[in-house]
Amino acid sequence: NSFVTRTNTCGELRAAHVGQKVTLYGWVQYQRRGLFLVLRDFQGLTQVIIPQDEAHSHVKELLSSAPLESVVRVTGTVSPRPQGQENPKMPTGDIEVKAETAEILNSCKKLPFEIKDFIKKSEALRMQYRYLDLRSSQLQRALRLRSRVVMRMREYLCNLHGFVDVETPTLFKRTPGGAKEFLVPSREAGKFYSLPQSPQQFKQLLMVGGLDRYFQVARCYRDEGSRPDRQPEFTQIDIEMSFIDQAGIQRLIEGLLQHCWPEERGSIVTPFPSMTYEEALAEYGTDKPDTRFGMKIVDISDVLRGSNIHFVQNALSYPHGSIRAICIPQGVRYLTNKDLGSLKESAKSQFNQEIMEITCRPDGSLKSLLTKFLGEKEQSELIQALNMQEGDVVLLAAGEHKQVCSALGALRLLSANLLEAAGLALRDPAAFHFLWVVDFPLFLPKAENPTELESAHHPFTAPHPSDVSLLYSDPTKVRSQHYDLVLNGNEVGGGSIRIHSAEQQRFVLEKVLKEDCEVLSHLIEALEFGAPPHGGIALGLDRLISLIVDAPSIRDVIAFPKSFRGRDLMGNAPDYVTPEELEPYHIQVSWPLEEKEAKKN
Repeated sequence: NSFVTRTNTCGELRAAHVGQKVTLYGWVQYQRRGLFLVLRDFQGLTQVIIPQDEAHSHVKELLSSAPLESVVRVTGTVSPRPQGQENPKMPTGDIEVKAETAEILNSCKKLPFEIKDFIKKSEALRMQYRYLDLRSSQLQRALRLRSRVVMRMREYLCNLHGFVDVETPTLFKRTPGGAKEFLVPSREAGKFYSLPQSPQQFKQLLMVGGLDRYFQVARCYRDEGSRPDRQPEFTQIDIEMSFIDQAGIQRLIEGLLQHCWPEERGSIVTPFPSMTYEEALAEYGTDKPDTRFGMKIVDISDVLRGSNIHFVQNALSYPHGSIRAICIPQGVRYLTNKDLGSLKESAKSQFNQEIMEITCRPDGSLKSLLTKFLGEKEQSELIQALNMQEGDVVLLAAGEHKQVCSALGALRLLSANLLEAAGLALRDPAAFHFLWVVDFPLFLPKAENPTELESAHHPFTAPHPSDVSLLYSDPTKVRSQHYDLVLNGNEVGGGSIRIHSAEQQRFVLEKVLKEDCEVLSHLIEALEFGAPPHGGIALGLDRLISLIVDAPSIRDVIAFPKSFRGRDLMGNAPDYVTPEELEPYHIQVSWPLEEKEAKKN
């Protein structure tokens, strides 16, 4: 209550305050028949008794007629609630304030929706009236927790470990590779700035500049269009260090998360487990595994290798062919035929992957189109390999290793959702399973032209020390010194040890990625002036906080987020500008025909 004229907040009064005269400010959340109202501020609720005597008729009229969500000041005396009328669900439930004077500071017009957590509101309406949505207790809690977490992060990095908080430019130039960037016109004809998708180049240049340890709560921008649960502008906890290796970065981040972790969410155990990219793909079908539950992908190629099933033998004849399966516990009980059909259809439509189904009967025998092709020994080995129990359902896929694993990985998550919707507790919502994923490939074939390569993450990632020679002979086999941090199946951080040799950086850009080095000439030149070995990481703050508070979307932990299509529905951005405003930037808008007609009308 420092610096303000209130004596207390609406959430702090207790029985110990009885008899004290207090002044409260807040919003009218509820009012009942001119007898009492509930006043709300950022900290909580207080019940205010409206005076009924003639001497305070003005106060009664004022408070009885105040529309909900009006802002009022109330001065009165704290009293104990009458016996039997205490409310144990309210922290202030033992007391009430008997109003003596009051003032309506601002009356509220008719609301577009009620400010109550249990009232369902459309996403579009919440976005349009975000300033009202911010009054909800969920958003208040999320934003305040976010603030506390960031403050603890600053404390750990700057005060305990000597990091320097540096702000890097928002207006820069295009970076090759990575996500698509927003362009900002300049007054020089044909020249544009780019909004950086991360401070990647700047933090490397800070290491060249000798800052040793850099940190920033960084605003980042990516023009990714309509992607679910993504934002065109987002926040990273950005970190870079000199003379560091992968293990050092991992220890730093584990300590950082332990230090900032909210007490009410339990404790987290370090060190976090680690697995390679290949292990993650083989066992979970994804590079961001949710390790809160089992249902791992199992390789059953050797079990079925001796069978005379045509599609099995056909798959195994390919260089990277394999037969794999997942076992869905109690699938017979919890999954309907419609569920199983939708799982198969999903694999077919998303991955072009056929799925075979095997069920374990109560007598332990298998039911499937495949069983007539399998002998007793093979069926027994299959049950053992998959640890099948009575009532389990197995989904089997055959084909190219990566496609099979990706399809089964997606089905594993879909199956978990279906099982939980049907009532089987599978993933503990209070559990936080962190995981490091390491040894990613350095390069991947381009989707549009598989004969060309692109960076798996970005072109500044250093090759694995054991694979440096392969960089010049067979770059497709090079592992990177990249590492991802995964939490409950979500990527919450990623980083790498960087290339600090100008010669190696130039080779990667020119020879492997076929990129024009001129765009990055400033960085390459900087590496020639005694650049130290360095590496770093960026944590996605929005995603991390949304997982901590169990929010359905990252929009629920951002004060003013954009819509699914990247629009600000409250301020109606982006918006049109006049030709006169565009003129200094040498830009003319070429309108599609239908929009020209619409503007005329």
